[in-house]
Amino acid sequence: MASIRQVHFLCGAALLLLAATAPALAWVRNPAEIAAVLPAGATGPEGMTVGPDGNIYCTSLGFTATGVRGDHGHLYEFAPDGTLIRDVTVKNSTTHLLGIAFHPTTHAVLVIDSGAGVVRQVNPTNGDSIVFTSVTGNSLLNGMTFDAEGNVYVTDSYQGIIWETGPHGGTASVWLSDPLLTTTGTPGFGANGIVFSHDYSTAYITNTGNRTLLSVPVTAGQAGKPSVFVNGINGPDGLVMDAAGNFWICANQNDEIVVLNPSGKAIARLGDFNGVAKGVPQGLLYPTSPAFSADGKYLYVSNLGLNLALLGAAQNPTSQYDAEVHRYTISRISTKLAPVKNTPVP
Repeated sequence: MASIRQVHFLCGAALLLLAATAPALAWVRNPAEIAAVLPAGATGPEGMTVGPDGNIYCTSLGFTATGVRGDHGHLYEFAPDGTLIRDVTVKNSTTHLLGIAFHPTTHAVLVIDSGAGVVRQVNPTNGDSIVFTSVTGNSLLNGMTFDAEGNVYVTDSYQGIIWETGPHGGTASVWLSDPLLTTTGTPGFGANGIVFSHDYSTAYITNTGNRTLLSVPVTAGQAGKPSVFVNGINGPDGLVMDAAGNFWICANQNDEIVVLNPSGKAIARLGDFNGVAKGVPQGLLYPTSPAFSADGKYLYVSNLGLNLALLGAAQNPTSQYDAEVHRYTISRISTKLAPVKNTPVP
């Protein structure tokens, strides 16, 4: 009979043999290139979208490497080649602007002014703004989406609420409230990005601090009980869905884009952080909002570069790089996905 020591040795040798012969999975990471650089003095961009004109629109969160700057938020418009078209001060706003979207039927530009607990309808040319909808409580409004009727849904990262209002605004009501939308994790943001399935039968919501993607059944416009659809995404933030139903998710704590197929299986991890050169981040650095280019060839991504220490949290592995940033960027990544490779282990 073999001794225990011999059994352990034989098991260990078998595992080594398997490791030497079994293929290992390798991601083909499409690189994140600089698509646009925000003007000098701009704070980090959080919200971002591509307009009906194909231009890139982003909003400023108000944080720089050293702290909060400014009295009002800014809306930036870039051409697809990265040329800055305009830098607009959003009138009546606080400095903390997050999600931005074009309403699918009215084409109004809606901007989340989280510092005021409202969504603003903004003139992107001159910055005039009015309150589109408002909420109650100690809110942190974050992400935004629309249903087939043009109703507006806004995530509340602090209160664990999805707020709803009609196509033309007005006071918001609670569409969904659940403990799964809150967090005690880091970063301290619960419900964040939100998107509906193409048939509007399910809502998908990221919870940043809990590292989850939630699914919510929807019946006749009413939300059902949320459940965890995918766990373990490191800092899931904004997300978009492509025509095939794949999820493209900003993992803000891993500086990458995670792509999941409709069943929740990872099919790509894209982009990476490549350092800070002369104050400009290369690649992805705290990515927050994704949007497809008009032709679908690229995914644009806003790089917030947020140093969590400014919010009183412990640093993450790239916080010291965040502290080096002086100019903020929008990245672009090719949407042409290579299959996951099986790479033999030497």
